[in-house]
Amino acid sequence: MKLTNIEKKENFQVELSITVEKDEFEAGIQVAYNKIKGTVNIPGFRKGKAPRKMIEKLYGVEVFYEDAIDHCYPTAVDAACKEAGLEPIAYVAITETDVQDGELMFKIVLQLKPELTVKAYKGLEAEKAAVEVTDAEVLAELTKMAQRNARQVTVERAAKAGDSVKIDFKGYADGVAFEGGEAEGYELMLGSGTFIPGFEEQIDGHVAGDEFDVEVTFPAEYQAEELAGKPATFKCKLHEVHEIQLPELDDEFAKDVSEFDTLDEYKADLKTKMTEMAEQNAERVFEEALMGKLVEGLEGEVPEVMIEKEVDFIVNDYAMNIAMQSGMKFEDYLSMSGMNMDMFRAMFKAMAETRVKTRLALEAVVRAENIEVTEEEVEAEFAKMAEQYNMDVEAVKAQVSAAGLKMDLAVGKATEFVKDNAKAPKAKKTRKPAAKKTTKKAEAEEVSTEKAEDNE
Repeated sequence: MKLTNIEKKENFQVELSITVEKDEFEAGIQVAYNKIKGTVNIPGFRKGKAPRKMIEKLYGVEVFYEDAIDHCYPTAVDAACKEAGLEPIAYVAITETDVQDGELMFKIVLQLKPELTVKAYKGLEAEKAAVEVTDAEVLAELTKMAQRNARQVTVERAAKAGDSVKIDFKGYADGVAFEGGEAEGYELMLGSGTFIPGFEEQIDGHVAGDEFDVEVTFPAEYQAEELAGKPATFKCKLHEVHEIQLPELDDEFAKDVSEFDTLDEYKADLKTKMTEMAEQNAERVFEEALMGKLVEGLEGEVPEVMIEKEVDFIVNDYAMNIAMQSGMKFEDYLSMSGMNMDMFRAMFKAMAETRVKTRLALEAVVRAENIEVTEEEVEAEFAKMAEQYNMDVEAVKAQVSAAGLKMDLAVGKATEFVKDNAKAPKAKKTRKPAAKKTTKKAEAEEVSTEKAEDNE
């Protein structure tokens, strides 16, 4: 391979002129011949056994060029980029291709990552919420835990909201049973809003053994168009009524759901963890707000190909999660969701654009502040990744670019730099109005307390 010319283009693009020399191109032609010889029929030769020279004589020497070029150019481009010190993010187009005297010559336009600038990255202002977890919030979390550990007790009374019932039902529209409108032994929580509006309310007051009709009207925008807006009758039979009984919030409950012996210990630990989570959330919201301000000052054009590649990453990640969690093919998931790939990709376009712009803005901060990452920090990160994924360090290095990892760490430092140099006035805590104090001493204490809270 010979890199014969480098020409800079607009919008952070570059055109390389590359020559693939005779021996390299000849090897590519041989690969192309081996690939297609099995499909060629020539009288006098068994299928797949025709010599290359015979095929070229009948069809022309150019017969293998297209496949040979496809084979040669990726390797040649990679070598040319390495020689030129370029790290392209996408191939834009091959602009010229020619074969002369057994050599392949072509020009290719590459998209480089733009080095943009930001107007400001110091002194950015965003509000940082004050964190306070109340006893009422802890109690609410304990109540959720109790609900997850609730038990169902069969009762001999009429069903009411909050009960779980076991029912059979069969739906009819225009007197005809419709698909998907029938079930036996279905467990339904009354008041959950699981069924069509009005369905669950009509089970209230019935006891086990009752057979009755439920009259409803499907919503105008119901997913099954043939039922949308139509009245329907469900013939129902109620088998069982279950009352949901919550456990008492006491020491025994704490022992059952945690490693603590008393409810007070469990509540204290829960409050600590909830406070940590609230602080992390406040920090995340604060960081997102700052990054939004940073991106507002981004100067320069962002190549569309970068946004599309980020959409590719998001969609592929989503598809992988769908497959892992449900075993469902992504195409089937899209079909069930009433979407095609274009619609699905459009959902993530704004997210992808924000991610790309944020990354470019932080890389601009890295350059502006000469933020550096040591080799020791890179090695430590490789070791951390190896431990996280239970892999050998060298195996991780084989899969993860050291240069890319180094920039990731630099971007992390840039994020902290922006946060450390930001203006972050804390949101004031909401105070409940206290009873009116009458003494001068009490009034002075109240003023002093308010000033202290204002200065937090």
